[in-house]
Amino acid sequence: MDKVIQLDTVDRYNKLYGLETLHPLVSIIDLTKATNLVNHIQMNYGVYALFLKCGKECDIKYGRKNYDYQEGTIVCFAPGQVAEVSALEDEVKLNVYGILFHPDLIRGTALGQHIKSYGFFSYSVSEALHLSERERKIIMDCFEKIQIELQYGVDKLSKRLIVMNIELLLSYCLRFYERQFITREHISLDTIQKFENQIEAYLSGDLVQKHGLPTVKYFADSVFLSPNYFGDLVKKETGKSPREYIQFKLIEHAKERLSVTELTISEIAYELGFQYPQHFGRLFKKQVGLTPNEYRKSIE
Repeated sequence: MDKVIQLDTVDRYNKLYGLETLHPLVSIIDLTKATNLVNHIQMNYGVYALFLKCGKECDIKYGRKNYDYQEGTIVCFAPGQVAEVSALEDEVKLNVYGILFHPDLIRGTALGQHIKSYGFFSYSVSEALHLSERERKIIMDCFEKIQIELQYGVDKLSKRLIVMNIELLLSYCLRFYERQFITREHISLDTIQKFENQIEAYLSGDLVQKHGLPTVKYFADSVFLSPNYFGDLVKKETGKSPREYIQFKLIEHAKERLSVTELTISEIAYELGFQYPQHFGRLFKKQVGLTPNEYRKSIE
């Protein structure tokens, strides 16, 4: 499969599957009604997409990996992402529902301003959302409400109501991901424990000299999670973002060095991976309320 379809408009997708376009910037997808059977396709998304896969008729691949699927799974794509869909059998209709919306639809709206807060658009293939039967009904109900607005016709409230219902849909997905974090708590706690151990190893060993300040991506990669999913999981379990947690650990190590060594402030800063001691000083003052020198004097 060499050719990649550039999916820059909602209508382009609908024409691929023989579906009707009611609005140029948003469409509810029901592939059980597709009149064109597209069994193998690769798409470069220029729109936002959220799909609910209710059956096992196809695989969706992102990069080189297939999504972790069971019946009733949601996957999402954001502009710039490439995904491949392959039917498990030829000439079969797909039991897939979803929504596509163009970035222009939400531009200038409240949703447009915080769309990036819905981090699941950047989750990896192993981090799909698995729904209960009740949750599936709620998602389908959101799709139905948006479809009603699309069929109602355009008036001065159409865009507001459509965008509000999209935001409601995305908010439900956030809630269901929160539930998934809880129901997979043993996995989450294992990940947090690994994260804590790896920070300690990073700051105590020679990795700082090799790689500089620890990054969220470094630790997300080490536990085989996308940075967004990793960030949401850490926030859920610790109350801090990974960046905040890393900074907390950095300051704890700095306090230890200030307490038990005679290293200069600059030497401690360099040991912890800071290129510039003044950056270390600003972070320390922000976190502790004292400069490193003031802290050292206070414990003496």
